[in-house]
Amino acid sequence: MSAALIALRGIIAREILRFVHQRSRFLGALVRPLIWLLVFAAGFRAALGVSIMPPYETYITYELYILPGLVGMIQLFNGMQSSLSMVYDREMGSMRVLLTSPLPRWWLLVCKLLAGTVVSILQVYAFLLIARLFGIETPGWGLLAVLPALVASGMMLGALGLLLSSAIKQLENFAGVMNFVVFPLFFCSSALYPLWKMRESSVILYQICAVNPFTHAVELIRFALYLEFNAAALGWTLLAGAVFLGLAVLGYDPARGLMKRKAAEA
Repeated sequence: MSAALIALRGIIAREILRFVHQRSRFLGALVRPLIWLLVFAAGFRAALGVSIMPPYETYITYELYILPGLVGMIQLFNGMQSSLSMVYDREMGSMRVLLTSPLPRWWLLVCKLLAGTVVSILQVYAFLLIARLFGIETPGWGLLAVLPALVASGMMLGALGLLLSSAIKQLENFAGVMNFVVFPLFFCSSALYPLWKMRESSVILYQICAVNPFTHAVELIRFALYLEFNAAALGWTLLAGAVFLGLAVLGYDPARGLMKRKAAEA
């Protein structure tokens, strides 16, 4: 148990130190959603006005509607970037050594997942603080209530990134695969527009958005920011996270994933 906790502490500390020293990563994580919030939202405000809908009790601006979606964007991209570092570490970094340690492989992956989630939460709160400076505010207590939702969504999106990293053999291939996954997840969700608007234009696209796990992560965050609990969103987010993590563990199993690929390359 002590060895497992030492590994957890070490991996989280290493991920935080890497995040602190990589200022460009921090700035990139904030610039992307801020552009959507301050530039694109201004142009889409008239065309995509949002009516009264849960958890909102009155008409809201478009900037306020997309705020939870942009929080999800931060966690989504962080999960992918964390997995990108996993591909590097697995080939020539610290994870290459850790995966050969006596600790269970699934525990090492969970430690990496928790470390990435902690970093994503730091980025999210920095973004929410900047948004408040621009007058885009949510209920004060919502900033505290959203923390469990951020943990659940961050774990789910990070597990998706781990699953992708378990299937990628070369670092050069990760960028293409990441774009193939990230953009459909983000645009086919409720991050930028309500699902009822999607249903008015295309039933098939609405159904795709409704089963998208990123949609449920965004809705979980949206309701939590307004001190409301969305049980369905939480259930689907946890289920998707468990499935992604289970598949990632199988992908890193020596009999199926990493060690098998190494043997084939040799």
